[in-house]
Amino acid sequence: MQHNSSHSAAFPDHVEVAIVGGGIIGISAAYALARAGVRTAVFEKAALGCEQSSRNWGWVRTLGRDLPEVPLAIRSNRIWGEIQEQIDVGFRRTGMLYLQDSEADASSHQTWIDNARAYGTDARLLDSAAAKRLLPQTARAWTGAMYSATDGVAEPQLATNGIAALARAAGAQILEDCAVRGVEQSAGRVSALLTEKGRVETATVLIAAGAWSRLFCGNLGADFPQLKVRGSVLRTTPIDTGSTAAINGKDFTCRKRADGGYTVSQFGASMADVVPDSFRLMRYFMRTWLANRSFVRLRFGKRFFEELSLPRRYPADRESPFERHRLLDPHPSMRGNAHAWKKLTDAFPAFHNARIAQSWAGYIDVTPDAMPVMDAVPNVPGLFLASGFSGHGFGIGPAAGEAMAQLIQGKQTTVDLKPFRYDRYRH
Repeated sequence: MQHNSSHSAAFPDHVEVAIVGGGIIGISAAYALARAGVRTAVFEKAALGCEQSSRNWGWVRTLGRDLPEVPLAIRSNRIWGEIQEQIDVGFRRTGMLYLQDSEADASSHQTWIDNARAYGTDARLLDSAAAKRLLPQTARAWTGAMYSATDGVAEPQLATNGIAALARAAGAQILEDCAVRGVEQSAGRVSALLTEKGRVETATVLIAAGAWSRLFCGNLGADFPQLKVRGSVLRTTPIDTGSTAAINGKDFTCRKRADGGYTVSQFGASMADVVPDSFRLMRYFMRTWLANRSFVRLRFGKRFFEELSLPRRYPADRESPFERHRLLDPHPSMRGNAHAWKKLTDAFPAFHNARIAQSWAGYIDVTPDAMPVMDAVPNVPGLFLASGFSGHGFGIGPAAGEAMAQLIQGKQTTVDLKPFRYDRYRH
């Protein structure tokens, strides 16, 4: 998870679209725009994909998604395949299983399958014998699984930079180590992007800044309800377990990596730091937290005071918070990772032959309904937002970027973006 900027680009004086944030969403949008012939530049305060875009599980899934995201997931699966044909991003259709150990699990999965069938998913239920044929030798009495043969994985350490290479080849400019300080408006609409390295004339800005989006939007007078949740992950040394499918084991997850190891996490063991925004946004998030308190634990600590010290409003003619804090690099929960490791090895004893090679964490940008905002920002013509992907963004990143490129160009979007409108939280 090191910050290693290896590319440079000439600083532009004018672009048609300026993108704030060099993660999977911003880079995918740049790729789609550049392919359409739109003069586009991406501005990243640190290195491409250095935060959550390189720290996630690497799943490319339709299974279990909120139904409005399913068309994005299906479209994205196709785009991942097209990208992999051009450059190695580690995309493989490995298959994915959501394991069951009760009739209630099977009933819940069948309901999701019935509801998602209209979108064309290939999800189906497997009985115990069929599921176990796709698993490492197991010590748990799984009763079956929800399964998709076309779901799979890609490598977070490769993906954003790989797509960026394609975007550059299509004509996009990508600037790393270049924090954006603000957006200039003239005659009631966007007229320029203001960065630490200078001013760029543009009529259109896309904010795809992940966990930083709320702070950036707030300085423009747009109140985007978003909080951060810390997710912890580990990877193992290479091991052959006889299985390549990505697995949700209810209280742990694992998936085979291109390097021969596995990425492992504890399902539903994210940590939310209590910060000043926790209180400011309580009216939006309280119901969600009460419904998911067994999956997300709250913690009060130094992060409260770190965020309290961040100015919510700041001028664009001096150093910004994004220059003082270029990288969100939280410590992993060693307790959570140890729990995930125990659950994994208890379920699949073959993993006792591997060891933990690395642990890390990242901040996930979450919204009250755990779905992204992909929309024009009201009252600021020329400003667009794609953020709040709530831990679901990596897999649908290519299709989300394509949809935002279409929206920005005023074209009909391939997928319906109404469920992701900005104003859905306004009552």
